[in-house]
Parts: sequence; C-alpha cells; structure tokens
Amino acid sequence: MSFIRTVLGDIAPEDLGFCYAHEHVLIEPNFATHIEPDYLHDSVDHAVTELQQFYKDGGRAMIDATPCGFGRNVAKLASVSRRTGVHLVCSTGLHSAKFYPPGHWRTRYSREDLADLFYAEVEKGVDAGDYRGPLVQRTSHRAGVIKVAGSGQELTAEEQKIFRAAADAHRATGCPILTHTEQGLGALEQLELFRKERVDLTHVVISHIDRKPDIAYHREVLRTGARVECDSGFRWRGGGNPTLDLVLGLHREFPSQILLGMDASRRSNWKAYEGEPGMSFLIDVFIPGLRKCGMKTADVDRLFIHNPAEAFAFLAPKMLA
Repeated sequence: MSFIRTVLGDIAPEDLGFCYAHEHVLIEPNFATHIEPDYLHDSVDHAVTELQQFYKDGGRAMIDATPCGFGRNVAKLASVSRRTGVHLVCSTGLHSAKFYPPGHWRTRYSREDLADLFYAEVEKGVDAGDYRGPLVQRTSHRAGVIKVAGSGQELTAEEQKIFRAAADAHRATGCPILTHTEQGLGALEQLELFRKERVDLTHVVISHIDRKPDIAYHREVLRTGARVECDSGFRWRGGGNPTLDLVLGLHREFPSQILLGMDASRRSNWKAYEGEPGMSFLIDVFIPGLRKCGMKTADVDRLFIHNPAEAFAFLAPKMLA
C-alpha cells in the first residue's frame, strides 16, 4: 500500500492535506549559514509560531527540502510537527557543492557509499548529527524524500555521481526524489540521467523551474512525465507575476504535474523573524490571484492537495526493478 513518510511516521497519501512542496522549516548553523547568515533560522519556537499560522490558514503539510549537512535537525522538525499538527517530510540527500566546505565527504565517497547513506536514512532513521560525523546516531525519524541538486545547465561529474546514488536509493526503497535546479536550468539533463537510471519520473519533482519562466521549456519538461515545483510567486519585483502566468498557462494541460511551494529558506522571509511575506503568502495572496484569473476550487485543490499526495507517495520497490 502506498504511503507518505513523515518525521512522525507513515501516513496515507489522502491524509497529507494542503501541502507546500519545497520548504526549509529549520536550518541550524552550518557552512552555508557561515557564508550567508540569513539562512540561519534554527528556533523551534519561531518555527512553531509561523507554522501555527500556516495551519490556522488551512495549511497541513510541508516537504522540508533541507538535506544532509545543510543544517538539518530531525528531532527539532519532529517537535515542530507535534506542536503544530503540520505534517513534515524530512529529506536525505545532498545540496549544491557551494553549500559545503572544501574536502567535504561528498567528494570522497563512491556512488555506492552515498546510496547506502541515503538508503539508511529512509529505511532506518535520519542521523541525529546530520551526517556531519564522525559518529552516526540513528533516530526513530525517517526521511521521506531524497533531495539532490544541480548547479547549472549540465551536471558536473560529482553531481552525476550523487544523482545516480539517489536513483539507486529510490529503486531500493520507492522513496520519491526532489531536485534543485539553479535558476531553473538543467531540468531536462537531470531527467535524462534519471530516465537512464530507471527512475520513475512521475515520482521526481523538479524544483525552482519557474525561475526560468519560459512556457515552452516547461512544456518540454512536463512531457517527460515528471512533476515541477514552482516557488517564485513572492520573489518577482515590478509588474506581473511570471509564476502565476505559468501555473495558469499549464495547469489544464498538465493538471497532475504542477506543485507549489515557497522555498522560504531565509529568515527574512518569515514573519516570526520580523521578515516578509510570511509562510501563508500562497494562501493569502497567490491563491486569490489564481481565483481572480478564473481558477476553480477543484483546480486549486489539485495543485496543493492531490498533486503532492501523489508525487511524494512511496512506490513499491518491486515496481522499480
């Protein structure tokens, strides 16, 4: 039977509810926050405040896209989930090379080593120390998505190794995959690698693709069967909102393949840290914009409820052999 793996345990896909498909609920001190302090938002109380408002406004779930070594704290994620009632899905995997110090283990480990690390967090438990070592202490909280990242149009040799390791872990567990694209670039290259590695593309979600707001490019990506996640709705400045235009232009043609989130990875994005616009932006501003342009309630539910439930459900590994 299909399920979604949250930090508090497995749930039926139909129980996920209204979901943001790419967030960073907590980021603890790490190399990335040393480079960019605005990434640091590690207060459980602040996260609870923000997510309680999200829940009050109708939100029920978030996919936390914070992978290994990027400031994860799965115990804190579990605490936030318990205190707010918001389902949280934790990531394993690796982010872009720029977020790790020189000599990080990602550069030394083989494809097989990486696949084993990802597999263990999905099946056994996420490391309490965020795989920053040297000891590994498995928690009772398991990862429900494998996050990997490209840095441009073409995948580097190191990124190819990591993507293939993610594919191996996906085939062994049925765990869905979430990818980062840099400014929307390289989605087709990522998907071609996954296709060759026998990944079920319907359980691959390509993030940030709306940062390249070319509708023809989006159609080419969507025709592969993969899902796309748009999260720049609050980022555009000046007139118009290309993310809104893309969703309106594509949702009828690809109704089951579009997901939305905010990727609010900076404390300056959160009202709890006295930033803007806050985590209810999609509910308070973006969805009313869709409705104003004629989108029906059933279509909104498809984007925020049904599509995430399908995309982030585990597949039976035997289906991937």
